[in-house]
Amino acid sequence: RIFIIWAISSWFRRGPAPQEQSSAGGTPRAPSRNLFPKDTLMDLYVYISEHEHFTDFNVSSALFWQKRDLVYGDWTSGENADGCYEHYGEVDISQSVQQNGSIYIHVYFTKSGFHPDPRQKNLYRRLATVHTSRMINKYKRRRFQKTKNLLTGETEADPEMIKRAEDYGPVEVISHWHPNLTINMVDDHTPWVKGSVPPPLDQYVKFDAISGDYYPILYFNDYWNLQKDYFPINETLQRLPFRLSFCPLSLWRWQLYAAQSTKSPWNFLGEDLYEQSDEEQDSVKVALLETNPYLLALTIVVSIVHSIFEFLAFKNDIQFWNSRQSLEGLSVRSVFFGVFQSLVVLLYILDNETNFVVQVSVFIGLLIDLWKITKVMDVRLDRENKVAGVFPRVTFKDKSTYVESSTKVYDDMAFRYLSWILFPLLGCYAVYSLLYLEHKGWYSWVLSMLYGFLLTFG
Repeated sequence: RIFIIWAISSWFRRGPAPQEQSSAGGTPRAPSRNLFPKDTLMDLYVYISEHEHFTDFNVSSALFWQKRDLVYGDWTSGENADGCYEHYGEVDISQSVQQNGSIYIHVYFTKSGFHPDPRQKNLYRRLATVHTSRMINKYKRRRFQKTKNLLTGETEADPEMIKRAEDYGPVEVISHWHPNLTINMVDDHTPWVKGSVPPPLDQYVKFDAISGDYYPILYFNDYWNLQKDYFPINETLQRLPFRLSFCPLSLWRWQLYAAQSTKSPWNFLGEDLYEQSDEEQDSVKVALLETNPYLLALTIVVSIVHSIFEFLAFKNDIQFWNSRQSLEGLSVRSVFFGVFQSLVVLLYILDNETNFVVQVSVFIGLLIDLWKITKVMDVRLDRENKVAGVFPRVTFKDKSTYVESSTKVYDDMAFRYLSWILFPLLGCYAVYSLLYLEHKGWYSWVLSMLYGFLLTFG
């Protein structure tokens, strides 16, 4: 699965054709250099603002953290002798942020002695200042599944959630906050050439338009921030806790983080898949953080073997039915029942917004089951007796090898005896589901009832 996802991602990440590494005059373009040489003394300025473009350098409350005389490429300083520094504080928020407004972090690194404010002419230097910013709250959609007992109309859902669903609809966009963020400065002096930086790294390497050199690479690292640790921002919160860390980062680790965080290859799948992807990545992160390494290795092996067996099951199923010449001893009714079962499962998982990969797997299984019908029966299009006078009628006829043998007799007998048991069970389960379970509507009740019945007795 990892290999398949990597291959598809690589295909969608293909950018435009490589540009010629030459200037307008035709001479080769010289490699650029990092504007901050190794061991450069730097000052860090971190501002928190509600504005995407920051200019309030004179507002003291906007300055969240200031750290002087940091050394670029230093991996030995700090409390833990790893080059990392940490600052904790609380961010005061306005009514606008409480009501789903945005909040931004602006990070400036300047060479020691300089200031990030361009209005301070004597202390500001363009080539001595590197700046990056981003929105630090995250908008997440909260879905409300409006379910009720179809007979009584009662529900066990939270009354407040029901009221919010009536006010904002079944999908509500809410601003969320995570109290941790890491600023990484990549310890890298690669002679990058403008226009030839491979994606997704190219979106982080910023070149100076005049000198052609590039600024140090700043990266906001929230990879290990789990979705379950985000909490909603609302009117009850006056301040937000915020722990900000600064750490150096090696080039290869930055490449791993950048590749994992990019989502551009999947834009065509829509925002719903983004949230599913975030939740799935969380499960992977939790497994890496909390699982015993031996158990994790065993889980990976079992998952790979399961995927291989699932593929082989599809292959062998097709191979068996494709090469079958006689239907003696095979149940045709079970093939039709398999189509019905696969259809119910597919409709159920679509109604409950299940994982995209699972949907694809079930859909492929349904297509195979439909194809089997053509192998166990003679399927014809009756163009003389059309449906509604427009569409040809599809007719099914038993194959001779099925009728001439005694298989058809025993097939009918088996399903007749089973129906004496299964239909009463289906009725009992339908009544139980209707009396004691909540559903979104009658359509969802039919699907969930059939799905639960098939899982138990199918």
